[in-house]
Amino acid sequence: MEETYLYDPNILLQLNFHQSPAKFEPFISAAYPGENWLKVRPLKDGDYDRGFLQLLSQLTEVGHITRTQFLTRFSQMKANGDYYVTVIEDTRKNEIIGAASLIVERKFIHNCAIRGRLEDVVVNDTYRGKQLGKLIVVTVSLLAQHIGCYKMSLDCKDKLIKFYESLGYVLIPGNSNSMTIRYDEGPAAVRHNNTALSGSDANNTSQTVSLDFAS
Repeated sequence: MEETYLYDPNILLQLNFHQSPAKFEPFISAAYPGENWLKVRPLKDGDYDRGFLQLLSQLTEVGHITRTQFLTRFSQMKANGDYYVTVIEDTRKNEIIGAASLIVERKFIHNCAIRGRLEDVVVNDTYRGKQLGKLIVVTVSLLAQHIGCYKMSLDCKDKLIKFYESLGYVLIPGNSNSMTIRYDEGPAAVRHNNTALSGSDANNTSQTVSLDFAS
């Protein structure tokens, strides 16, 4: 049975990687990821069997998700049209080895503009040295620009700030703290977390960074 893409894969072929400040050595792109067995593409409904969820578990807790749950959420995302989950596949192994999500927020501000958020960036550790982390982030960043986002934002740990800065992201003065309220750990655990820490906690802090494609 033919598999379904989350979004049109032809969009990725239209991205101009020379527009990004990222330095690839050697040069690679979504269309030419550096190895003939690597493929950058949208998430498919068949990726449940290619280890997509197992890859996400390297990033954070995923839980036990059944095939039915996966397909239901996939269908919801596709119908919504504002989710651009992008993956890197090792076609030799039929396995997903990298992923990142562009999530579009629809605004009233800026003449009813759209804003992008970068989420769930992960690359299998065994593929280090192939620039795949850089590749997947630049891909979704250019994708956000291509579809008309006026801004792309993300949260990252302190140790990753330099990485994202090399891709064109910048810290926002006066807005470098990420605060959270959680509802999934019971009433006693609901709390505000100010991540502007210092000293021994510095490695656990998060910073908000933003890449403006237009003012």
